[in-house]
Order: sequence, then structure tokens, then C-alpha cells
Amino acid sequence: MATATRTKLQNFIDGEFADPVEGQTEPVLNPATAEEIAQAPLSSEEDVQRAVAAARRAFPGWADTTPGERSLVLLRLADRVEEHAEELADLEAANAGKPRHAFLEDEVPFLVDNLRYFAGAARNLEGKAAGEYTEGYTSMIRREPVGVVGQITPWNYPLMMAIWKIGPALATGNTVVLKPAETTPITTLKLAELAADLFPKGVLNVITGHGEPAGSTLVTHPDVDMVSLTGSPATGKWIASAAADTLKRVHLELGGKAPVVVFDDVEMETALETIAGTGYYNAGQDCTAATRVLAGKGVYDDLVSGLAEQAKGQVVGDTMASDTTLGPLNSKRQRERVEGFLERRPDRAEVVTGGEEPDLPGFYLEPAVVAGLEQDDEMIQDEIFGPVITVQPFDSEEKAIEWANGTRYGLASSVWTRDVGRALRVSRALRFGCVWINDHIPLASEMPHGGYKQSGYGKDLSMYALEDYTHVKHVMASLS
Repeated sequence: MATATRTKLQNFIDGEFADPVEGQTEPVLNPATAEEIAQAPLSSEEDVQRAVAAARRAFPGWADTTPGERSLVLLRLADRVEEHAEELADLEAANAGKPRHAFLEDEVPFLVDNLRYFAGAARNLEGKAAGEYTEGYTSMIRREPVGVVGQITPWNYPLMMAIWKIGPALATGNTVVLKPAETTPITTLKLAELAADLFPKGVLNVITGHGEPAGSTLVTHPDVDMVSLTGSPATGKWIASAAADTLKRVHLELGGKAPVVVFDDVEMETALETIAGTGYYNAGQDCTAATRVLAGKGVYDDLVSGLAEQAKGQVVGDTMASDTTLGPLNSKRQRERVEGFLERRPDRAEVVTGGEEPDLPGFYLEPAVVAGLEQDDEMIQDEIFGPVITVQPFDSEEKAIEWANGTRYGLASSVWTRDVGRALRVSRALRFGCVWINDHIPLASEMPHGGYKQSGYGKDLSMYALEDYTHVKHVMASLS
């Protein structure tokens, strides 16, 4: 698969690349230039049926492979991803608008590590020890794959999310039908190309296109045993409702509104650099982004001015340039959505810096800092998903906790203080799936990622993800 303009892409079903049944395609744009870079297939209901049927045929054989065999395949895939890192970086920069060097340095090592982690985890599935819990009987616990898993990934981390999903699913013996977001299919299809001769036919299938008909057909298909989504709360709620008809298992990661709670005793220089770096990373299009800052009154003014200087220091521009730190938003539609938040802000709110469209092609937006907001304001309550950091002052630890927890999201958070007792108190009180202390956003393959409240349920990463993709079976044998 080349990076040349107007590359023709094909979906991947049952070990083969092919045009969609109905032959329909649509343009894929480079968000940095707004130019067409590929024609992507729009999978039809029939394409989804073919993919699910292929996954169903492949399931018994793949489920019966030994953990060691599945592990070896995942290790080989990790090696191939690592070997093709430069090409993948070119593709992800062109299709997702990521600064190439950031993807190459930050994301590739982690996603390769994630594949290798699940390769090892496949051989260490945990269960209760066998034993005689009733006289005359031996009981044992088996962990078995759920079956055919439909997986839907977002446009902000196309390759990363694809690997987060297929790693635990394939490691535990499931087969997969994977649908990337319609605007960013290229690296997922490249991943299928790298995996094509490693897995048996039908184990990994990739369809493309929109939520309707491709996504909805996948979610409601009676032969799909589980659906995993990383996406919006609205889509997650629809999937949970639709899946109820067949009682299929559902795994949802639905975004966040991460509070960054900064107390007066913070080490300011480190805090400013880290908050800006993780708030503006990937143009703020990250469900864990450090974009909602709660500041003690003693450091509020310094945080506002310091973050404004950090915003002005971001290098906005060519995603292929090594010094670029801020790429474009995913699409014109997404930029307009972010601009809408800024336009609707209350009169008392101040855009301290940024928020304008720079004189560049594509869908760029200058990084912004907004002050003067209150807890019930839209920009505090709703996920902006763009390069906009808000700052609110608080006057007590209790108020900081109340406001931090005071949204419908519960994915990630951080607390900044030199007081160990305070850090532990606040981290215990925060209702989020992850709390960082004096940092924001580092992840480890061994540790779980998932949320509370309307950020969804289920875990990515870690051994906990394997629980989501397996059934627990009790086998009891009579000794007489």
C-alpha cells in the first residue's frame, strides 16, 4: 500500500483484499492539506455478512490453537509493525494529521509493546486452582474465548486503538471483524496487510465505511458475540441498547473530560510543561487529554499566564516536519465543532490566547487557553476534543474534588501537589478509572485503561482486558 495520492484501498475479508461488493468508495483526506489521498471502500451489509461468516468459520480452529501458538503469531505481528514503523508513520501522519515524529517516537514503541504484552499474557490466563470444593467432586475453572468479536475504533488514534483491541481478543482465541473510523482507515488496512499471512484465514477481518450500514450491521449481527467500541457516549449508548436484543457482551470506552487538579504547592515549571504537552498532544483529540485544569487560587493566575505562553510556543504546521508539535484537527467538521464551543462561551469567559484558524491549508486551529468559566458551563461539562485548555480556580480541597467529579465522564484525571497525604486523599476521592499524581497521560501495557460513569465499562490494556474477552466456565467432575 503506497502513500501516493488517490491510492485505492480495499477491505480485508477471509484473508483476501477485495473491493466491496457494491463497488462503492469515498475520498479519504489528509487533514493537514484537505487534499484527497485515497479512495476507501464503503462496506455494504453484504460485505459485513461475508466478514462475520469468515470469522465464524475460523473461530473453532483459532480457539483450539494453543496459547503458545497464538502468542507466536502476535509476536511476529509486533516484529512486522516495528519493521514497518517508518511507513506506518508516513501513513498515520498523512491520514490522521499526527506529527510524524511524535507518532514514531511515542506511539509506535507503545503499540509494539502492547502486542508483545498480550502475546505473553495469552500464555498466562488466570483462573482459580482446581480442587475439591464439594465432597466427591473435583472442580476446575476454564477461561474460553467469547467467539466472534466486532470491534469499532475511533479516528483520533487509528492504529493504536486497532492494536489495543485486536491484541487481547486474538490472544484469548477470539476471531475479529474490525471497523476503523471512515476518515482514518489507512493504517488499519496496512495492519491487515502486515498480518495477512500470519493468521489463518478469517481470524482477522477489516471492513470500512460509516456507522450505517457497516457499523450497525456489525453491531446487530446475530453471529457477533461481543462488540467493543472506542467512541462517543451517544454511539456507546446506541450499541448497548442494540446489543440487548441478542444479549451480546459489550465493551465501551466512551471518552472523558479529565480534570487536572493543581494545588498551590505544585512545582510550577513541570506542571506547565506537562499539562500543555498532554493537553495539546494530538491537537487535544484525546479522551485523556489534560484540557480541564482546576487551579488553587494561589496559582490560578500563574497557571493561566503560563499555559498561554506554552500555547504560543506550540509549533503548528507540516505534520512531516520534525519540529511540529501541533497538527490539524481530524476534519473540517471537527474544527467547526471546536470553534462552536469557543463561539458559544459565556460573556464572562476569556479566550486568553488562540482559537483562531492559522493561515494554513487543512483543518488547523491555534491552541487556546480559556479562563473565567464556571462549573456548569458547556466547555467544562462537555468534551471539546480539540486544542483548548480551560482553567477554573478553586478555594478548597473539597471544592476541587466536587468539581473534578462533577461531569458525566470518569476516564482519567491527575492531581498535582507535593503533599503526599493530600495526593492520596484526592486520588482516592476522584471517580475516575485512572489517577496520575504529579504527571498526566503515561500508560503501561500492564495497567488497565477504562472508565467510570458515562466513560463506559470494560478495560483495555493489562490482564483485566483478557477478562472482557473470555467466558469463565466451571467444570465439575465426579470422583466416583
